[in-house]
Amino acid sequence: MGERPVVALESTIIAHGMPYPRNVETALEVERIVREAGAEPKTLGILRGQIVVGMTPEQIEEIGTKQGVWKACERDIPLAVAQKADAAVTAGASLALAARAGIEVFVTGGIGAVGPHAARDFDISADLPAIAEYPVVTVCAGAKAFMDIGATLEWLETQRVPVGTWQAEEFPLFYSRRSGFAAGWKVERGEEVAATWAARKRLGFRGGMLIAAPLPAECALPEEETRAAIQEALRRAEKAGVSGKGLTPFLLAEIKAITGGRSLESNVALIKNNARIGAEIAAAIRNCG
Repeated sequence: MGERPVVALESTIIAHGMPYPRNVETALEVERIVREAGAEPKTLGILRGQIVVGMTPEQIEEIGTKQGVWKACERDIPLAVAQKADAAVTAGASLALAARAGIEVFVTGGIGAVGPHAARDFDISADLPAIAEYPVVTVCAGAKAFMDIGATLEWLETQRVPVGTWQAEEFPLFYSRRSGFAAGWKVERGEEVAATWAARKRLGFRGGMLIAAPLPAECALPEEETRAAIQEALRRAEKAGVSGKGLTPFLLAEIKAITGGRSLESNVALIKNNARIGAEIAAAIRNCG
């Protein structure tokens, strides 16, 4: 992958996670942050059926403005390629593409996880088995805030995925720094992740790891405000009958409206923070190797 360590970046945050032009501006700024931290960013996506590992600024602009861009999870990749579609890739799909390209660190905003009504509708994101299966370290701000954090951590434990929290005791709640759940491994610096990653490979363990980083305190929403906004957004989604792939963008838009736009600012802050941490981890893994 060249001299510099590489960080993979997803594209659903560009096509489906933020409004234009903030989506494109944020994507380009995240790439800049990764470069300034000493790593090489590779934004992933599918354009006209071609898998792209490392989008150009023009391609990022295209996927951030074009109508009809798919939101592709891992199972959709062959279909998007066969139909020569344009597709932004989810965290799970990004992990599949990153592993295929030999990239060991992936940065996203928040992962999909165990849904709030999973006991009723079996809603467990395909991001989770991808994290468990592919040999990639995922850096995120936790799960999307409206997911069931406790159940998600239980799922990851069952699937033997190491979960660390970056310089914090508690697993973050996406827009907020605390969720009330501890992961059990507090990570202070990238070298700790790199050493653990190297030990896993040396011992023959397969699959990935998850590092969850709380966003900076000055950009975070109070936990009680986040939880209140989530509950109201979930109520609106149920009333509107929204589910499946449309649920996440619907909830993000509703939470943005409920919080007066402050959730969007938190979203931008957390992905930038994750980019810095991901680059540090990628550099540490390269040095450890």
